[in-house]
Order: sequence, then C-alpha cells, then structure tokens
Amino acid sequence: MKDLPDDSFHVFDTTLRDGAQREGINLTVADKLTIARHLDDFGVGFIEGGWPGANPRDTEFFARAREEIDFAHAQLVAFGATRKAGVSAEDDPQVRALLESGAPVITLVAKSHDRHVELALRTTLEENLAMVRETVAYLRSQGRRVFLDCEHFFDGYRANPGYAKQVVSAAHEAGADVVILCDTNGGMLPGQIDAVVRTVLADTGARLGIHAQDDTGCAVANTLAAVDAGATHVQCTANGYGERVGNANLFPVVAALELKYGRRVLPDGALAEMTRISHAIAEVVNLTPSTHQPYVGVSAFAHKAGLHASAIKVDPDLYQHIDPERVGNTMRMLVSDMAGRASIELKGKELGIDLGGDRALVGRIVERVKERELAGYTYEAADASFELLLRQEVEGRARRYFRVESWRAIVEDRPDGTHANEATVKLWAKGERIVATAEGNGPVNALDRALRVALERIYPQLATMELVDYKVRILEGKHGTESTTRVLVSTADGRGEWSTVGVGENVIAASWQALDDAYAYGLLRAGVDPQE
Repeated sequence: MKDLPDDSFHVFDTTLRDGAQREGINLTVADKLTIARHLDDFGVGFIEGGWPGANPRDTEFFARAREEIDFAHAQLVAFGATRKAGVSAEDDPQVRALLESGAPVITLVAKSHDRHVELALRTTLEENLAMVRETVAYLRSQGRRVFLDCEHFFDGYRANPGYAKQVVSAAHEAGADVVILCDTNGGMLPGQIDAVVRTVLADTGARLGIHAQDDTGCAVANTLAAVDAGATHVQCTANGYGERVGNANLFPVVAALELKYGRRVLPDGALAEMTRISHAIAEVVNLTPSTHQPYVGVSAFAHKAGLHASAIKVDPDLYQHIDPERVGNTMRMLVSDMAGRASIELKGKELGIDLGGDRALVGRIVERVKERELAGYTYEAADASFELLLRQEVEGRARRYFRVESWRAIVEDRPDGTHANEATVKLWAKGERIVATAEGNGPVNALDRALRVALERIYPQLATMELVDYKVRILEGKHGTESTTRVLVSTADGRGEWSTVGVGENVIAASWQALDDAYAYGLLRAGVDPQE
C-alpha cells in the first residue's frame, strides 16, 4: 500500500452521485464500480457512491462494492437525507437504508436556507435543527462517521446568517466530523466564499468543507478560496462532471493543492497518474475528454506560436507553469502556419527525428508547411501526416508502400430509396498490379474497404488497423459547392491511434488522401520497409 496522507485534509469525490447528474451521463452499476476503482487508484480519501434506498441501482452498488472492491486508499460514503419531520431517526426507513449500505461514512444533506426549510420541507426552523441533531447523533451511535452537507448554505447565509450558522452548530455539536458549506446554485465568487468561510469557522468552531458548483465558472477558484479561509475538506468530481455546468473539478483542485500549495493530499506517486485516470473515467462515462482541461487535457501543454517554441527550445519552463510529467501529461509542439524553425526542430525531436540543426532543411520544411496550410491542410491534429511530410524532406523521397494507378467511387440511387456504394482501386504493390472492388455504407467506407482488400495480402499488418474517426470541414471558397474540403481521419491498430489529413475539391478526393496517409503511416509504425 502506498504511503497515505493523514486525516487532517480530505479529498472527497462525488462523481458517482453528484457527477452522475450531468446531462448525458447514465451510469450502470458496473460503470460505477469501475470508476470507484479508478478513484481509489488515484488515492482520494472518500468516494461518495450514491443514495442507497433512494434508487435500486445505488443500493446494488453498495452491496457489490462491499464484495468486489478491496479499497486501498478510499473509504466508501453513502449519501442520504436527515430524518423526516415528525419521525424518529431510528424509525426512518431512509436512515435505516444508509446503515444497511454498510458504508463506514455517511454524508447527510440538510437544509440551511430558512425559506427552503419552510417551503420545501414544510416544517419549522426548530424542527429542521432537531432533524439534523438527532440524525447525526443516531448514526454516530451506530458507529458511523458522519459528514453533513449544508445545502444552499451561501444563499441561506445571505438571507439569514444566524440560522445558517445554527444548522452548522447543530451538526457539529451532535458529532458530525465535517460540516460542508454548499454553493448549491453555483452563484458565488471567490472573495465571497473566503469571507463567509472565515466568519462561520470563527463563530461555530466546526471543521468545515466546501462543495462548489461551477455556474459562474469559479468552482475550482471557490474551492481553493475556501481552503485559504480554513476549510479542510474539498468535494469535487472527476473532470468537473455534474448538474448544469458541473462541479469543482477534482484534478485541477488536487493539482493546485499539491503543486501550488505544497499540501500533500494524495498518496506518494499518485499525482503522476492524474492524466491517465481523467481519461479513463471519461471513457467509462462515454464522453470525449476535454482537450483544453487544465493539467490533463491533451492541449494543456501544447505549444503553437513560433515565439513560444523558440523559448521552449532554450528552457521548457519559460512557457510552462509545471513540468507536465508531474501530472502524467506530455508537452506537444503543434505544427501550423504559425510555426517557426524552433517549432519544427522540437516537433521533429518529439517524433524521434533529429534535424541536426540543418537550417536549410528546417527552413524548407517551414515553408512547405506554410504553403500547404495556405491550401487548406492542417497539421495540428494530423501528426501522422506531418511525420510523413517530415520524413519525405529528410530522406529526399516519399515513403511509398504502393503506387495508385486509379480509384473511383460510385453511389447508386435505387428506385426504393436506398443507395449502393461501391469503390474500385487499381494499384501496384511490390511489383504486382492489384485491382480490388468493395462495397461500403458510404463512398468513403467503400474506398477504405477496397484499399484494404487490395493491400492486406501484401501487407498483413493492415489487418490490425481500423478507421475510428472521420471529420469533414468545408473551407471558405467562391461558392458553397466549389469550396475546398478538408478531411481528418483517425486510425488505430490496438497499440495507439494516429490522425491524417487530406484536402481536395470534393469530400471523396480529400478522404482518399487522408486514407492514403493513414495506411502509409500504419505500415511505417509496423516497421515495414517501403517498397515501390
């Protein structure tokens, strides 16, 4: 087991409950178990698994988690409400379900805004305080550690600060380990959070936590402001998932605490797993990872401007606030019409090609990139096509694994409204002329299949490759149908993924270029020597 931080500061993850409320996320029990394992690997202290008793899926999750997960770092947390008005805590079925979940920690949610108590709960302010005190005390008597979420705390504090603080004190005096101040509507700003947390901490003496929603874009900043003010418990979600625009993002919060504050909140070595964990969870929830997410996005340490590249060539720290390897990420150089010599040299080094300070060669590559970008190509998102171009300039010839004689794609419109798509490819490979025809669910798919049929016997390595993404963009032109078309194709071989670009007067021609590069690069990756 990795060396663990002590209990003086809590990293509390609520992806499985609050994060699951994001539009477009619908987690199965198996998904929740997988995410819980990832979060435990990352080293968070607490994983809030859901609301047992409120829905069967969460009840099943807790039952299976007890049997199937041996947590190395995290404690599992069950979420639920205080007892209902007029019912004792021991007789409330929802409170009983929290105990039956087997979770060692329970987070209770309570109203701390007086109007919510009277209008939503339809009870008195005094009864709400009794619900908090009695439920916390009962769960403590049953051997559970208890946290209490004060829902709508900051709005409630603004309306009636005295009552909001009474709720905090009631929970604290009844034995709650932490009282969490929730910016449920996400409308607060860092200065406001700081002032309120400092006041509540001084007036109640309770251990405080923060739960921030991101409706003003300030959830991470608000969370850190609360820490500055004395909060020692932060509630976050992986990748900022959550209702409306989301919650405080776990990864930048933890990175800031470890790297900027110097506060140890994760086990040794865990921070370097952050990018991997972020992307793995994104895969489970079936959402594309945000490319521009701080610390873990693929663009977080990507450099495009020639001025930046020149400085980075001298010292990467000149344009990077941390070494990306500390969070498991990497620096990337983007090649575009903004690229200068330094960008090209660094990109070559990134691809394993030493340009050896050959100024004439580098200058030629820079000019060729700018010329092709002017024609509509883009190499920012097509590293494979750029590497082929780079190798062609360095080696003085294109890497040719096959020579195309001709290709064609036919779309047949049938009387019943259906369409047939067929492609024929004629090419030469290893001295052999090959003609191949294939059908597909579109002309580009038919071309891809025909090319595969033609080449797989000659190059069996192609059997592992598949097209995984396809994007089309119409660039500006004289008229809509006469515009230049750019196609980006992503291909994978089970070991990695690469992207290629094609540009043409129509989508089929542009697609063919991108496919040609994709197959050539795949064979290069596989270590195949070029053959005319």
